[in-house]
Amino acid sequence: MNTLYIFLGMVGPWQWIIIGLAILLLFGGKKLPELMKGLGSGIKEFKKATHDDNEKADENKKVEDKK
Repeated sequence: MNTLYIFLGMVGPWQWIIIGLAILLLFGGKKLPELMKGLGSGIKEFKKATHDDNEKADENKKVEDKK
């Protein structure tokens, strides 16, 4: 765990620029916005699903408390 933390702590602004350029070269300029849109919608759906699960758990707890 410490080695992972040290590795991630060593990533600076130039490394992020290099990573961004590598991603741009791999996927191209036209495909990148589509990938980011898909990533954003995936995160949105994940948050919605976790929120819905929390609401269902709260409802089940209230029903059990009434019994």
